Amino acid sequence: MKFQLLPSTFDENGCASARQHLSCFVIDDCVAIDAGSLAMASSSTQKKQIRDVVLTHAHLDHVAGLPLFIDDLFAKLKVPVRVFGTKEVIEIIERDIFNWHVYPSFSELRNGNSAVLEYQTFENGKEFLVKHLRFKPIAVNHKVPTVGFVISDDNKTLGLSGDTAEMEEFWEVLNAEKKLSALLIECAFPDELEELALVSHHLTPQRLKKELEKFTQKDCPIYVINIKPMYFDEVVRQVETLKIKNLEILKVGRVYNL
Repeated sequence: MKFQLLPSTFDENGCASARQHLSCFVIDDCVAIDAGSLAMASSSTQKKQIRDVVLTHAHLDHVAGLPLFIDDLFAKLKVPVRVFGTKEVIEIIERDIFNWHVYPSFSELRNGNSAVLEYQTFENGKEFLVKHLRFKPIAVNHKVPTVGFVISDDNKTLGLSGDTAEMEEFWEVLNAEKKLSALLIECAFPDELEELALVSHHLTPQRLKKELEKFTQKDCPIYVINIKPMYFDEVVRQVETLKIKNLEILKVGRVYNL
């Protein structure tokens, strides 16, 4: 299994910046988790292969690229793009994005070959398959209905928190796994913005430290994700002072092989 955080923000030279506004992970070049920058930053190979998008929640930074991705592929699709989400998430994007006012309701359209968008709902705690990957969704603690995932193939297992504050069930599920290959966990705000993190249901470095005390797989590589771009330097500096074993900042655009 390999995974990559697609770039979404660029510096004055056109190079990907570490300060990311959008969230989109691609696994094995064929399955996307969230779609923040999917249309803008996916490679030509990924565009040819990705027909499955699994959503953690419906906030704009996680779905912004989805309408454009389907639009770009519209005439070429031989099968619909399948969008996986909880019932609440599917209802939100259908009502608030694919509604003809913001963007076309692609679920109503065909291109001559097939439908172009198909919704697949899943329930918390019930495993489902996407291509060769098994997804186990776990409700996490965000301001809107949000899930994290345990994602497995025949050899490796990846944990992804999604956007979240303090959790219990997520750690119970992860600790029950035989061996986790890597964990991606959010840390959005610096410690001095703890009140904002509490209101918006995100983590700070000190709260991340407390959360990781609940994680029993101490040899597992842990990557910090979802740092708010305007606070990137402060969060990175504070995470580094935690001196937690195997904890590092996930690098944008790098392909990680598990």
